[in-house]
Amino acid sequence: MAYIVGLITSDGCLSKDGRHLDFTSKDKDLLETFKTILNLKVKISYKTSGYTKKKCSYLQFGDVVLYRWLESIGLMPKKSKIIGDLKIPKKYFFDFLRGLFDGDGCFYSYWDKRWKSSFMFYVDFCSASKKFLEWLQKSLFNYLKIKGDLKIGTNVCNLRFAKKEGLKIIKKMYFSPDVKCLMRKKNKIIRSFKEGGEKYILK
Repeated sequence: MAYIVGLITSDGCLSKDGRHLDFTSKDKDLLETFKTILNLKVKISYKTSGYTKKKCSYLQFGDVVLYRWLESIGLMPKKSKIIGDLKIPKKYFFDFLRGLFDGDGCFYSYWDKRWKSSFMFYVDFCSASKKFLEWLQKSLFNYLKIKGDLKIGTNVCNLRFAKKEGLKIIKKMYFSPDVKCLMRKKNKIIRSFKEGGEKYILK
């Protein structure tokens, strides 16, 4: 359930009616995982994005109990720019973080030409809310003693963790080979680690 909260925090929406929830993703596999965890019977639908004009897939369903519970932990309608601290127990924090990463997170790697045989990688989290990323940064410092680099943009803020700190996050998010996750992103990390000769390889 913590993983679902992470997905909703990133790509979900609470309607104003106090009942309906929406989860949108370009990854159909992620929508199927979402359906399975919540045991939803609704069909995956398609809509046109107002910004890119591209079709994207989504799920919409009604659940008053879930809606009110999500509100109680800090989510709300039109949350993108106003979301702040969330009530996520430490026990479930990295399941939540994995959901957040699968929705609004990014991993990328490259060989740094400035240094011989220097392989670099980063773990990023994006949000339109500075307050939310400040809470996320504080939480990760409390749990892993890592700081990251928070950059404040006009429309989007970014919390970035370089190699050493990023590896700590990856190990915690994928603590078991059986955890629910977006395989596309996990496989990207695995390929990058192999190419870079990293000792730590995900299973």
